[in-house]
Amino acid sequence: MGCMTDTLHIVGGGMAGSEAAWQAANMGVRVVIHEMRPQVGTFAHQTGLLGEMVCSNSFRSDDSEQNAVGLLHWEMRAANGLIMATADKHRLPAGGALAVDREPFAQTVTDTLMAHPNITVEYGEITELPRDGTWIIATGPLTSSSLGQAIAAETGAEALAFFDAIAPIVYHDSIDMERAWMQSRYDKGETEEERTAYLNCPMDKAQYDAFIDALLAADKTEFHEGETAGYFDGCLPIEVMAERGRETLRHGPMKPVGLTNPHQPEVKAHAVVQLRRDNKLGTLYNIVGFQTKMKYGAQTEVFKMIPGLENASFARLGGIHRNTFLNSPTLLDGQMRLRSRPNVRFAGQITGVEGYVESSAMGLLAGRMAAAELLGGSLETPPDTTAMGALITHISGGAEAKTFQPMNVNFGLFPPVDGLKGGRRGRKDRYKAYTDRAKADWQDWLAPQAAIA
Repeated sequence: MGCMTDTLHIVGGGMAGSEAAWQAANMGVRVVIHEMRPQVGTFAHQTGLLGEMVCSNSFRSDDSEQNAVGLLHWEMRAANGLIMATADKHRLPAGGALAVDREPFAQTVTDTLMAHPNITVEYGEITELPRDGTWIIATGPLTSSSLGQAIAAETGAEALAFFDAIAPIVYHDSIDMERAWMQSRYDKGETEEERTAYLNCPMDKAQYDAFIDALLAADKTEFHEGETAGYFDGCLPIEVMAERGRETLRHGPMKPVGLTNPHQPEVKAHAVVQLRRDNKLGTLYNIVGFQTKMKYGAQTEVFKMIPGLENASFARLGGIHRNTFLNSPTLLDGQMRLRSRPNVRFAGQITGVEGYVESSAMGLLAGRMAAAELLGGSLETPPDTTAMGALITHISGGAEAKTFQPMNVNFGLFPPVDGLKGGRRGRKDRYKAYTDRAKADWQDWLAPQAAIA
């Protein structure tokens, strides 16, 4: 596939692709957006407009002092982000959230990009990974089957499209460690860290039976007609396992063998829920084997029945949806380039971030990084103390590759702030410290680029 070497080609005109194009074009780089719609449609899109919102019309919280996604809004505005400027222009009343009028939003994104002298749009499907030129793949969770197959062939992934049953993630500081304890099954491991790699929550028989009853009775998400993909990596939702028999979970992810509760060493647990660290900082824990299709409200009720999680705060609830994403910690470098083919970057939801804002943010970074490269320079990855830096660090190596799943931005991805008291009383101060530090570091990262952008 041939192309001009001084042009940035972007596949996909959604949130990430649109933001990437805007950022690169403003740095003086020629950009071609390749968008398959409306020639090739998807089951979710209704138009051929760039930046079309296919799900919610909300960008979530706009609080940049106490909320990680609000901080991400702030960082994108500071970087002259197209998506945030357009959202602000078409804002709807939504309390503390940023909600937009979706049709004029997409029309404005399209008109703005079309009017830019450095941007052109070519309509048609890209079906293979390019071998030359500079490219960004920003095709999102609805990547076409042909391109998905090409990506799978290059990365070695068996499949990229599947029903994604994901487990919830809990903030470590919200877990009651007077009820839970750290221990790997049978104390396996050569080091103390390995022998205490799992966080354990015990259940007696009455608690287990009540939990199974609630699990079976909970409201669950159903498949949409025509969606036939299988589950990712053969993982079944816990409700499906429970439906196969009341003892199935107790002999599966909730088996109690090889574990001794130091709080009550003489009492043998009937079942044990295990959590495993989900990031290098140890601030987030994944509930092992608890991928679920319960609706969100039901999840919080059912999972708070688990001893030790009564006051749990969730960084992400479980869910099930059709998705396409890379195992980015394995496949992408810190510049969002495909390790096996560094002329190709990935951006947006296909990288393993979740949400409009996060996808746009990864587009912003990919666009700037690709443009800097085309201009003969390079752009350092933003520090992980910023919202964008925390996200890119997470997807390029901060997350555990074996359990990698799409993630929204949250403060659990940020390095802790030294000198702050922990616990629930200090949370407001801690979040303010996170955002103050992030804003200063983000402005420092942007400053050298001001003369270019």
